[in-house]
Amino acid sequence: MIFRKIALAFSSILLFLCGTGFYAIEIEPNTLSVTRINIVNKQIKQSFNGLKIVQFSDTHLGPDFTVDQLQALVDRIQLLQPDIVAFTGDLIDQYNEYGSKNREKAQKVLASIEAPLGKYAVYGNHDRGGGGNRVYKRYMEEAGFIVLVNEVHTLTSAAGEKLSLAGLDDFLLGKPQSKRTLQSLREEDFNLLLVHEPDTADRFTDYPVDLQLSGHSHGGQFRIPFLKPMITTSLADKYIEGQYTLQGKIRPLTLYVNRGIGTTRLPLRLFAKPELTVIHLFAS
Repeated sequence: MIFRKIALAFSSILLFLCGTGFYAIEIEPNTLSVTRINIVNKQIKQSFNGLKIVQFSDTHLGPDFTVDQLQALVDRIQLLQPDIVAFTGDLIDQYNEYGSKNREKAQKVLASIEAPLGKYAVYGNHDRGGGGNRVYKRYMEEAGFIVLVNEVHTLTSAAGEKLSLAGLDDFLLGKPQSKRTLQSLREEDFNLLLVHEPDTADRFTDYPVDLQLSGHSHGGQFRIPFLKPMITTSLADKYIEGQYTLQGKIRPLTLYVNRGIGTTRLPLRLFAKPELTVIHLFAS
């Protein structure tokens, strides 16, 4: 009788683990979540009231995230009708191992994204490492993206009102120049910052940054409810996913950490669904 209970308990645990493994490998990585957030800010000018930004991140193209899956993602982005598209790094998991034919196909898919006010990208650590350093910027520019490497791009409306987009180089493998880049931001404008690693946000509270969009964390990628993420990475240990407000020296900084699309190290996700973020800007 006792043996039967032990066998039943063992079988139940084994069945649960197998089911969880199947879900984490086959189901959740292919389940896309669309998160919508509203940013209401007095720095947003009337010309940009209602502007829609779609952020995607960490596609990690490779054997576990294919060009066909990228096409499905882009189709979803287009259905959202963004004014601006922001990619916050880690396009290809291993550039040296990703064939030229796949690169060409993926580039055409990325080029098909339409956003009337522009497509913007920054470097992630995978875009600097593994051979990506040689090709990423040109590759993304040929797909119609403006790659921001320690620079600020300013949008000016017909009424002369401005919105600034800043982008910093990757903090793990690149050469970010925070002070030189961010000190040029004007306090009277709404200032958006793209940077791959989210935990860098604490370094930017001395500058007039209103909204920082980051990725890198994968939302922890493999999580057990009520426990800390089992998979964390450098500069994504404090801010894991979602929205945070940091008290700035000049004004508050809102940080949004996107969970990303693909996977790295392990081809699975659990309680960390792939994510697109839709950010609506509203003038207060």
